[in-house]
Amino acid sequence: MLHAVLFDLDGTLVDSERETAEAMARALARGQGVTITQEDRDFIIGRSWIAIYERLAARYPLTWSRAETIAATTAARVEVFEEVGITILPGAIDAVARFANLPRALVTGSSREEAAQALRALGVTEAFAPMICAEDVTRSKPAPDGYLAAIAALGVPADHCLVIEDSTAGIAAGRAAGCAVVAVRAGNFHGQDQSQAHRVIDTLDELTAELAAEVAARARADYGAPR
Repeated sequence: MLHAVLFDLDGTLVDSERETAEAMARALARGQGVTITQEDRDFIIGRSWIAIYERLAARYPLTWSRAETIAATTAARVEVFEEVGITILPGAIDAVARFANLPRALVTGSSREEAAQALRALGVTEAFAPMICAEDVTRSKPAPDGYLAAIAALGVPADHCLVIEDSTAGIAAGRAAGCAVVAVRAGNFHGQDQSQAHRVIDTLDELTAELAAEVAARARADYGAPR
């Protein structure tokens, strides 16, 4: 039986990582006099602010804290989104609505305000409780901390939860937490390895209640739990 659905955000529901990279570049250039490389921009794909800030601080003489870097980037994202918009991935809004009868959590490496920006664009600001964001964990994906925190908050068994992800790190985090994992190809623009998911689908339009139940049952068998 499926008790909860845990959604990733960037690359799964929306595609805003490139816009976030542009916002981060603008914020650091203006506030720190730092010009980041394309490698720095690419590094943020599928990673949380914990890992992103650690890399930046190791490479550049930042005077900003992680919180200050996040805040400046979040403010710059407003400007970037006004210029280019935010891409909602196929089937995202309907997929969130499809599981309204179950507890739904958001587990993201984005900051809380960044997540709020994206959820406003999706029109699903009230859909997720809890929301586990970068500020809420000490280790980022592939560590399972975010998913374990969501599971604990929901008070449900991990092997009755379905994780929806796009990145290699996110899939590993979901599996390490003991959840069933569905990977979605639509937002995987950088070709991250999704082979460790229990099921890979093209878009969230394929994420039906029937498929979710089937994947959850398969995962429980893989983990050695009774169906």
